[in-house]
Amino acid sequence: VQLQASGGGSVQTGGSLRLSCAASVRPRSSTIMGWFRQAPGKEREFVANIRWSSGSTFYASSVKGRFTISRDNPKNTVNLQMNNLKPEDTAVYYCAAGSLFSGLIRDYDYWGQGTLVTVSS
Repeated sequence: VQLQASGGGSVQTGGSLRLSCAASVRPRSSTIMGWFRQAPGKEREFVANIRWSSGSTFYASSVKGRFTISRDNPKNTVNLQMNNLKPEDTAVYYCAAGSLFSGLIRDYDYWGQGTLVTVSS
């Protein structure tokens, strides 16, 4: 499975961006798709995930209420709508696929290449 992330860019505080992650094959119904991010000098951290079959979601507390993860079944794509962005959201964002509804990096088997999001104050 190959994952291709896109949609990063530069915005000002309070702005919005929409990230997309396209899978090379249709995810299985048991697949969990997730977004992680890694800020400069920091460890990679969980942002949000979604269960492909049901659409159930889970968010990190730092983004809950501002970010929305969704799936587009016909396009084999997972999106991350990011609103009210803050400078602390600046990071490289990675999409990932796994089989456990988890926020742990080790539970994801496939990773995209990352897309940079920069939020200026």
